[in-house]
Order: sequence, then C-alpha cells, then structure tokens
Amino acid sequence: MKGTFYVIGTPIGNLGDITVRQLEMLKSVDFICAEDTRVTLKLLNRFDIKNTLVSFHEHSTKAEAMRIIERILNGENCGIVTDAGMPCISDPGEVLVKLCAENGIDVKVVPGASAVVSAVAVSGLDGGRFTFEGFLPVGRKERSARLEMLKNETALMVFYEAPHKLKNTLGDMADFFGKDRKISLCRELTKIHEEVLRFTLGEAVEYYSINEPRGEFVLVLDGNKNKEKISVTLGEAVEQVRGLVEMGEKPTEACKAVAKETGFKKGEIYSAFCNT
Repeated sequence: MKGTFYVIGTPIGNLGDITVRQLEMLKSVDFICAEDTRVTLKLLNRFDIKNTLVSFHEHSTKAEAMRIIERILNGENCGIVTDAGMPCISDPGEVLVKLCAENGIDVKVVPGASAVVSAVAVSGLDGGRFTFEGFLPVGRKERSARLEMLKNETALMVFYEAPHKLKNTLGDMADFFGKDRKISLCRELTKIHEEVLRFTLGEAVEYYSINEPRGEFVLVLDGNKNKEKISVTLGEAVEQVRGLVEMGEKPTEACKAVAKETGFKKGEIYSAFCNT
C-alpha cells in the first residue's frame, strides 16, 4: 500500500504561528524532506519532535527525488517543509509533488502561514486580485523581459527580494512602471522588526538611497490603473510582442503575455506577428 505525501506549512518567522495539526503531522510521518535540514532541526528541537530528516533542495538530483518517491510507494508517509512558510511554491518541493502525481501518490496539504498572502493583507492596496511573481530574474536581459511583460498588469504584483538586491530592484521597477506607482514594502513579517512601508516607487528609491535595507522583503506593487495604456491596436500589440522577442522571450510566451493585457486572442496576435 502506498504512503501519503504531506505538504506541511511552517511559520514564516514567529514560531507561535505553528498549528496543532502541523505539529501532529511532523511527529507522525515516517520521514521529513527539508530544504535546509539545519533550519528544520531547530524547529523540531523547539517542539521536542524526533523524526528523520532528508535533505531535498534546488540542487538535488532526479535520482534523489526518485529515492524519496520509492519510499512512499513502499508505504512510508512523507512530509515536506521549507525553511519558512508553505513549501512547493517557487520551491524545490514542486518536483516531488509532480512526481507524486505521476506515480499515483496521494498528496495532502497541511496549510500554514504564507508571506505572500500576509503581505497583500497588510499592504493597504486593493488585494481583490494579485499575481505572485517570486524573485525577479537576475540577468539583465531576462529581468527586462519580465518587467516589460508586467507593465500593463492590472492586478497587484507580489515579489520577493533580498536586502542586498533591493535598491537595484526598486530602481528597475521605477524605470519600467513609473515613479508614481504605489508599492508596499513588507519587511521581516511576523518577526520582532516587522515593518510595512507604503511609498510610491520614486519615494521608495529615495528612502533606500539614505537607509540601508535590512531583513527579507515582500514587495506588493500596485497594478496599472491607466486604462488608456491598455487599449491598443493589433499592430501595437504585435510591436509589444516583437519587443519581448528581441529581449529573448519565446514568441508563443510573448503573445500569451500581450494577449492577457490587450484583450486580443493569443492566436490572433501570433498570426499577425508571423505575417509581418
């Protein structure tokens, strides 16, 4: 009989946010996959939980993933955690969830704190719709392509950023989205130095030119409220696609992104692009 794979959330900073069910599952599974076993061991020790830890991170091989899957197929129950928050979202655990689905293994969620949802909730911006973008690409070409794709996004956009990269990221955002676009910078959520700063992008750039960024950030950026910019002709939509392709984006993905923002059908834009 196959075991079960449990996706287990953990606190994003304050250990008081752990739930009774999370503790029960961390105790009861046969083994736990952890992004960083040293971080998870501190959590387990804090609550006097004795269990076997298996390292699984972004550099783990397919063979290592399959060894975990084989254990579950042989009847063991496995839990997966990340260093903080919900695993398997922009996280190595995604690989294991996909492999479980391919092998008919039951996957259950033990939900917990989420930095994304928490940041949207305290941002002070309209959170009816939002899109999670994670970390922006590091390479200049890839980063420019991603920001160009997001220029006309009308929903809130949520990003993660490390302190040593924050100034450059804010500068890039101001260049692409304009200095008047609103942004909430949520720092060290649930921790002792928790702080939410609400600025325009121009104000944020100015603030951090004087103040050194500290701690981990979740950035909540307002969507495009300029309806006139979103209303474009098919020819203009094709030019947007061409600009993205020139920056390295695949034509099909560029057409998909532009279609989302302009209202044209993806196939319609792709056909026009190929014929020009």
